[in-house]
Amino acid sequence: MILDEAAEFPPAVLDALRQPLESGSITVHRARGTATFPARFQLVLASNPCPCGRWGSADEECTCTPIVRRRYLARLSGPLLDRVDVRLTVRRLGIGALRSAADRPAGRTSAELRERVLQARQAAAERLATTPWSRNSEVAGTWLRSGDHRLGSAVLAPIDRALDRGGITMRGYDRTLRLAWTLADLDGVSSPGIDHVGRALFLRRGIGA
Repeated sequence: MILDEAAEFPPAVLDALRQPLESGSITVHRARGTATFPARFQLVLASNPCPCGRWGSADEECTCTPIVRRRYLARLSGPLLDRVDVRLTVRRLGIGALRSAADRPAGRTSAELRERVLQARQAAAERLATTPWSRNSEVAGTWLRSGDHRLGSAVLAPIDRALDRGGITMRGYDRTLRLAWTLADLDGVSSPGIDHVGRALFLRRGIGA
């Protein structure tokens, strides 16, 4: 599911996504009973940095005041964003970037990327064959943080520090771990290294080009 211009949605509508993103189901309460429905989906949120869409542009001046920009982005609440695994800031492209991209060799095709994803998902399914799960996104955080699949202290050091300093929540810690395992599967290695954990944390913090 893709929500374009996500910050234009009413906050109450956006926050209603928190339960299904967390549990993969949604529960509806009515006077005569309660019903629970499956609601596992992949969510993509896209938003401008401000109502006019020009904040950060080198060529156009933003007409929004600082408080307007803060209120606009505050519609994407902290609890909702805590359930978003990958956050990227995409800068507006200038003519120089477009010309540079045209001069570069062609990257991987969609078919090649699809095959890489299928191989990663197969690796995860084989690793999780004896568990109730088949994908990294489904795995309980307690399982990742204990037993044979617990990563070494040196590998976990970046997210341990982020947790201690308040940079991520416990939910964010587990989601970063799941993302690190996915990155390892995409690289075709048996378990994440410190580079995978660092990349997962980097992606979660919303830094991009």
